[in-house]
Amino acid sequence: MRWQTLGWPVAAGLLAALLFLELSPQSSERAAPAPSSWAEAVRRASPAVVNIYTSKVVRRPYHPLMDDPLYQQFFRRSPAPQRERIERSLGSGVIMSADGYLLTNNHVIAGATEILVLLSDGRESLAAVIGSDPGTDLAVLRIELPDLKPITVGNPSGAQVGDVVLAIGNPYGFEQSVSQGIISAVGRFGLQLNAYENFIQTDAAINPGNSGGALIDAEGNLLGINTAIYSRSGGSQGIGLAIPADSAAKVLQDIVQHGEVIRGWLGVSVQGMPARLSLAEGERSGLVVSDVDTGSPAAHAGLQPGDLLIAINGQPADQGRSTMLRIGLMAPGDAFSLDVLRGEKRLKLDGVVGQRPSH
Repeated sequence: MRWQTLGWPVAAGLLAALLFLELSPQSSERAAPAPSSWAEAVRRASPAVVNIYTSKVVRRPYHPLMDDPLYQQFFRRSPAPQRERIERSLGSGVIMSADGYLLTNNHVIAGATEILVLLSDGRESLAAVIGSDPGTDLAVLRIELPDLKPITVGNPSGAQVGDVVLAIGNPYGFEQSVSQGIISAVGRFGLQLNAYENFIQTDAAINPGNSGGALIDAEGNLLGINTAIYSRSGGSQGIGLAIPADSAAKVLQDIVQHGEVIRGWLGVSVQGMPARLSLAEGERSGLVVSDVDTGSPAAHAGLQPGDLLIAINGQPADQGRSTMLRIGLMAPGDAFSLDVLRGEKRLKLDGVVGQRPSH
């Protein structure tokens, strides 16, 4: 009888607790369960990812006795015969338009005498180099095949650390391989890989042959062009780098339309702010202007060596590399505004962006 009398209060309490949890605001904020498969994302993106095989002729001095010390002693001043051989390499690429324009890395096709593109459906085509941009390590190719399926470009600027990503490419010749990971960091720069660095970092496995392939989001949209890995062994160690898709798309558009990448230019050189520099109250970051090119947009705006550059178009200028990247992404003819500290006086200087000289 005792257990029966205690049963009703206990049951009522459990029901009340369950009702509270169900109606609690926290229950509605629970994260949706992660999908058990990203097959649909791969299905959407993989037709646009291609395998690239390149060949180039390498000429090197050669003589059967070249390794003999006597030969080196008596004939080292004589021109050695040249021996030719074919060097082959592989990489990946991404179809960006239905009329056959592809993006890949410049280092994948540099010096190639023949470029063969293999599609996921088994078709193949020789590719023509439309142009390249060593500053970003990107190249634009074109193939002439019908019924091409270009990739959908996503929103790299909205990518967040922790987002799920997939890498599709041709690692070690394993065609159409897919690896999965997360975004480890965004806006990586200062690695001295390229002149213009703004990488997405991922731990998705990227290996030799993945270069030029696609980094996609969980819906199959292109987030970046896989470009480099950090490795002590030559294989993936969980640090891969991709060029954001919006930056890569701009390179493609400029090369197709102008034959080169059109970048903004102010004509200013900057350096980090020394720790000993005394700043006006409230100022804690900026870049010291070390030089201003004569006749440049910065000179016309009134910028002078020794000025402290605080912001460009309202965005803080606290890292030289990232600030120069932002300027490079501006279009010639765009208006710019500089917040500058000159001595103890704060100035706002306005001007118009120029085009970076090709040399």
